[in-house]
Amino acid sequence: MPIDPNGTFVPVNIAILTVSDTRDLASDRSGDTLAMRIEASGHKLVDRALLRDEADLIAGKLRDWIADPQVDCVITTGGTGITGRDVTPEAFARVLEKEITGFGELFRMLSYQKIGTSTMQSRAIGGVAGGTYLFALPGSTGAVKDAWDDILVWQLDARHRPCNLVELMPRLKEHLAPG
Repeated sequence: MPIDPNGTFVPVNIAILTVSDTRDLASDRSGDTLAMRIEASGHKLVDRALLRDEADLIAGKLRDWIADPQVDCVITTGGTGITGRDVTPEAFARVLEKEITGFGELFRMLSYQKIGTSTMQSRAIGGVAGGTYLFALPGSTGAVKDAWDDILVWQLDARHRPCNLVELMPRLKEHLAPG
């Protein structure tokens, strides 16, 4: 991916939410993997939480972070499958103002190269709400690595060309401005 060597890196403030009925913070390998990658890339991990697969809880936590001016981006891991308890995309639907459809499409395209048709079971999603980026990743460490290493690390780098999500951040709240 092309990085402009004359550009300035801008750290993004990121919160991580792990969605799981079976994990706790001590056994949250995908959350740990994501946290390590975020910090190794020079971004700031500003908060981290773990919640059960319950849409009300997830949407509530997303709303809290969307309202927090210290959070620029939320990345969730888990709850994106198709079983009855997988409700992260439904929680996202309650809060998103705009979906970034290309994120899910790109994630599944990249994932297909590694796991084949099994990728159709992923409901990874991205979007924006209240000027905050939101990305829902599957709960496996492999999926977290793929999404971060192949997509998000680049799009959350202000030096990435031809364009990136960071350069759009000052304009994400235009629709909320008075007048």
